This record gives sequence, structure tokens and C-alpha cells, in this order.
Amino acid sequence: MVGFGGAISRRGLIAGAAATAVAQPVLAAPASAPMAAPGAPSGAASTAWTHEKYVTAMRESGRPVNQTQAQFDAIQARKPAAMKRIEAYLKQHLGSADPAVMAAFEAVPRDYFHYYYESHQATPGDAYEETPKPWALGYGSALSDYLGQAYMTQICQPKPGDVTLEIGTGSGFQSSLLSRIVTQAYSIEIIKPLGEAVSKIFAPIGYDNVHTRVGDGYYGWPEVAGGFDIVIVTCAAQYAPPELFKQIKPGGRMIIPIGQPMKRGQVLYVYTKDAEGKIHSKRDMGVFFIPMTGAMQKLPPPPPGTGQGAGQGAMASPAKVEPAKAEPAKSTTE
Repeated sequence: MVGFGGAISRRGLIAGAAATAVAQPVLAAPASAPMAAPGAPSGAASTAWTHEKYVTAMRESGRPVNQTQAQFDAIQARKPAAMKRIEAYLKQHLGSADPAVMAAFEAVPRDYFHYYYESHQATPGDAYEETPKPWALGYGSALSDYLGQAYMTQICQPKPGDVTLEIGTGSGFQSSLLSRIVTQAYSIEIIKPLGEAVSKIFAPIGYDNVHTRVGDGYYGWPEVAGGFDIVIVTCAAQYAPPELFKQIKPGGRMIIPIGQPMKRGQVLYVYTKDAEGKIHSKRDMGVFFIPMTGAMQKLPPPPPGTGQGAGQGAMASPAKVEPAKAEPAKSTTE
């Protein structure tokens, strides 16, 4: 979340400021002993995250680091308090904290995803911060604050057996969370150097059910047979892309912010597809995301009433979308 009450963001509105908050830039690291894969089968808890596993996984993902055991321990010591903040936030805003979502946050080592790709700097010391906020990844992208990601994950209602699609890979943390619950997690990143670099981080931690590619998320991932139970979009669209509706399974849902680029009044929408294929929409809360790029900025919306995307209930027109009152947030913020 970023900007104002309850707004959720993924990309780089705060990139310049966050880039200066690099707590532990680390460069080359010596080789260390092989590690046992910390990743777990989908839906299961991962094995203990240790300093040795962190250093080895970073090296194997092409992001070698130098970090002391004491630095690692100090970061991990902040995690229990962060978990309590997540639980309290979900209870406050959604009435309860889904045990599966909490278990995913416990299993996924967030410090592993703190990295500034443009200058090749690891920033694990920023993880589990007391005041949650987005952190720059470089290339105009950012790792969302953990409260915003917890909220988005829970309203997705992920379940074992689901197949998910994320539009906007970013750090890879959001799809990693989903991968601990669902069967397969797919993700598309439009920024080529970021998408290529992040594609290498999943295998070293054993997350073999996360699949990424570089491309325009407007078109989804039609090659995935059977479509998706969940589509989660982490950038503001002026209308819901028609191709994404086509790829939602009956009974599935899409979470997407709709609104004018870089303006207030964006609204988080939850779309669901019933057994007959009819799309239903629900306004969730007021948000503020940076724009969806690519085809979204080039192609006109489908005509209303055609059953294609924008005609399903929301467009970024003042006549169509009224600013929703955002629920109060406990922090400034995948």
C-alpha cells in the first residue's frame, strides 16, 4: 500500500526514496557448502531457513552476497512481530486471518526477495520492518509491503489444487506465497531485465511450482490448459482485459485495480465467474497503483455490453467508477 489510506501498490512510485534505504548492500560472496532445498511441496511448510541456506540460495540465483550470521539472526528476530502485525491487520480488515495465508507467510523467507536488481545489491536488512512499506527493486518496480500482500492474498481465497496467474511478477514474493497454498502459480512480468533475473530465484529454494515468463500480462497466459482459478493483477488497469476473463475458470476469480493512471479514485475490484460463465463484479476498496503498461495503454476498451472486459462492470471513467472509501490502514503500504 502506498500514498493514502489503505492504498496498495507494487511498482515504483517510491523507487527513488526506497533505493536510498538499502540497509545491507552486499556484493561477492565466498562459496559455501551445498544446501538442502528449503522449499516444500505446495501447501506444506518449508524446512528451517538458515544463514547457510540463505547465502547458498542467493549465490545459486545469481545474486551472491556477504552476510554475517549475526546480521541474519537480527533480521529473523523481527519476523515474529511482523507475523503478529499481519494477523492483526487481516482480522481488522477481513474479520479473520486465514491459517493458510499465515502459514504461507511463515514459510516464505521474505529477506530472500529484498534485492535491488538494477545495481545488484541485496537488501535483506529491510525485511520485516516495523512500519511496513514498499521497497525498490529497480527498473521502476517495487516489492509491496507485507500487509498489502497479505490482504491481496487472502481476498484471492487460494486453496490447494488451485492454479493461479499473477500479472506483474515484481520480486516474485506474491507468487511464492500463493505457491505454498496452490498447486501451480504462474506469473508474467513486462519488464524484461527484471523478469529474467527473478525467474532464477525460485529453483534454489525449491519452489518448483512457480512458473514465470516475460511478456504483456494484458493477454494472460492462454497456453496454460484449463485456465486459472485465480488471476491477481498488481497494477492499475483502465478496464479489465478481455483475455483475462476468458482464462478464468468457472467458479474462479480475478482481483484487479481499476482506475485512471496515476490518479486517485482507483478501486480494487473482485470479479467472479459463475458455473454458466457469467461474470459478477464487487467493489472492494479504494487503492492507488501505478499503471498497467503495454497493450493496456494502446488498445481501446471493448464496447460496453459486449461481455468483454470493461463491459463486465468497471471502466476507468468518472461516470463508471466512483472513488471508494478506503479502509484505514495501519501502515503506508506485492
